[in-house]
Amino acid sequence: MVEKKPASKGIPSAEVSVVTLKNIGPQSAKWLAAVGIVTKKDLEDIGAVNAFRLMRSNGYNVTPVMLYALQGALMDLHWNRLPGKLKDEIRARARADE
Repeated sequence: MVEKKPASKGIPSAEVSVVTLKNIGPQSAKWLAAVGIVTKKDLEDIGAVNAFRLMRSNGYNVTPVMLYALQGALMDLHWNRLPGKLKDEIRARARADE
């Protein structure tokens, strides 16, 4: 049985835990919390690309799918439904300065 995440519509983003966001599972939420991202607002403020970079720089083995998951979480969209052009753009931004 698939566990449903609680709806977060209408709740201020500062009060919405990242674990309730689309694409963010318990392990991803732990990694995000370890780098100081615990709410939707935290993720909105830093952005998907910078959150991804922060996780990577802290030693987490993140892949492009994590980057897409973070962006999808911000857009309330499953990561595999992100437009290809957007995926290419954020992947290029995440690789900048490598």
